[in-house]
Amino acid sequence: MPLSPELLEILVCPLCKDSVIPTPNGDGLKCARCKRVFPVRDDIPIMLVDESKEED
Repeated sequence: MPLSPELLEILVCPLCKDSVIPTPNGDGLKCARCKRVFPVRDDIPIMLVDESKEED
Protein backbone atom coordinates (compact mmCIF):
# COMPACT_ATOMS: atom_id res chain seq x y z
CA MET A 1 0.00 0.00 0.00
CA PRO A 2 1.54 3.34 -1.01
CA LEU A 3 1.70 6.27 1.37
CA SER A 4 -1.43 8.38 1.44
CA PRO A 5 -1.36 11.79 -0.26
CA GLU A 6 -2.47 13.39 3.03
CA LEU A 7 0.58 11.97 4.82
CA LEU A 8 2.93 13.09 2.04
CA GLU A 9 1.55 16.63 2.36
CA ILE A 10 2.61 16.93 6.00
CA LEU A 11 5.91 15.01 5.98
CA VAL A 12 9.07 17.13 5.77
CA CYS A 13 12.78 16.47 5.97
CA PRO A 14 13.90 16.60 9.61
CA LEU A 15 17.14 18.35 8.58
CA CYS A 16 16.08 21.20 6.35
CA LYS A 17 12.26 21.12 6.77
CA ASP A 18 11.69 20.92 3.00
CA SER A 19 9.13 18.62 1.39
CA VAL A 20 9.85 14.99 0.54
CA ILE A 21 8.72 13.02 -2.48
CA PRO A 22 8.54 9.25 -3.02
CA THR A 23 11.48 7.66 -4.82
CA PRO A 24 10.68 6.07 -8.20
CA ASN A 25 10.77 2.54 -6.78
CA GLY A 26 8.71 3.54 -3.73
CA ASP A 27 11.14 2.32 -1.07
CA GLY A 28 12.02 5.78 0.24
CA LEU A 29 11.21 9.47 0.49
CA LYS A 30 13.68 11.95 -0.97
CA CYS A 31 14.17 15.50 0.21
CA ALA A 32 14.02 18.02 -2.62
CA ARG A 33 16.63 20.32 -1.04
CA CYS A 34 19.29 18.28 0.76
CA LYS A 35 18.87 15.09 -1.36
CA ARG A 36 18.59 12.75 1.65
CA VAL A 37 16.54 9.60 1.17
CA PHE A 38 14.57 8.30 4.14
CA PRO A 39 13.55 4.63 4.00
CA VAL A 40 9.99 3.37 4.01
CA ARG A 41 9.62 0.01 5.75
CA ASP A 42 6.30 -1.84 5.90
CA ASP A 43 4.59 1.33 4.61
CA ILE A 44 6.03 3.35 7.51
CA PRO A 45 8.34 6.28 6.67
CA ILE A 46 11.47 6.28 8.86
CA MET A 47 12.16 10.01 9.18
CA LEU A 48 15.39 9.71 11.19
CA VAL A 49 18.57 11.38 9.95
CA ASP A 50 20.65 8.42 11.17
CA GLU A 51 18.58 6.07 8.99
CA SER A 52 18.80 8.25 5.86
CA LYS A 53 21.38 8.26 3.10
CA GLU A 54 22.53 11.07 0.85
CA GLU A 55 21.98 10.66 -2.89
CA ASP A 56 22.44 12.79 -5.99
